[in-house]
Amino acid sequence: MLSMFDPMFIGIDEFGQAVTLDLVFHNILVGGEPGGGKSGLLNTITAYAAMADNTRLVLFDGKLVELGPWMDIADEFVGPDLEHALSVLRRLQVVINNRYAWLRAQRRRKLDRQDRMSVILVVLDELALYSATYGTKDQREEFDRLLRDVVARGRACGVPVVAATQRPSVDIIPTSLRDLFGYRAAFRCTTINSSDIVLGRDWASQGYSASDIDPENRGMAYLLAETGVPRRIKAAYLNDAEIYQIADYMAWIRRTNTTALSGTAA
Repeated sequence: MLSMFDPMFIGIDEFGQAVTLDLVFHNILVGGEPGGGKSGLLNTITAYAAMADNTRLVLFDGKLVELGPWMDIADEFVGPDLEHALSVLRRLQVVINNRYAWLRAQRRRKLDRQDRMSVILVVLDELALYSATYGTKDQREEFDRLLRDVVARGRACGVPVVAATQRPSVDIIPTSLRDLFGYRAAFRCTTINSSDIVLGRDWASQGYSASDIDPENRGMAYLLAETGVPRRIKAAYLNDAEIYQIADYMAWIRRTNTTALSGTAA
């Protein structure tokens, strides 16, 4: 099977070279207007994680349909319910605390593949629904605090976060949160400011503006990763039939493995 500790293929660059990410120890922020390709990238990442050995999925999808195909294999699937979202984030905090306690006992600072501890991939589609739309003001503020903590501390203990929004604005992605994401992908944005909110550092003034992306060129984005400079990429794409085929197959594989393990334990 695949491994989250190996480079993850997500597409190609403008020269036709493969683009990979070391996602297990990084978080990635994805932003851009509707139809730009964000969901395609999220599903590519989720599909890889679904097929990866010893990997668990925690999915947040207020619309229920973008990440819905993976519902059957997710440890947690959060829909349009902010209280459920808060409960899941609090539980992730407990997992993170326990893992850091274990690392401290081992005199280590991060996990590696030899530990055989599961990677918990957290995928959040449409950040704005949870941070600015659902629930009460107090609930939204708590969501922001909990998410910031999970993003800040999760990556070194095998809990990376992938978060996406079609509303890249300072109230949805404050600088204090954005700067915690080591990887950032800006798909087509309506304004230069929106592009800079995703990528940061006034990259638009240096010629890296996602507002210049052709609206018909879906799946193209500026990716800020290890090189330190945004690069133009074309994200890999899975159509709905392919997504459901992978999701159904992995649901069967995981169910079979779970049954076998339960039988052995008995």
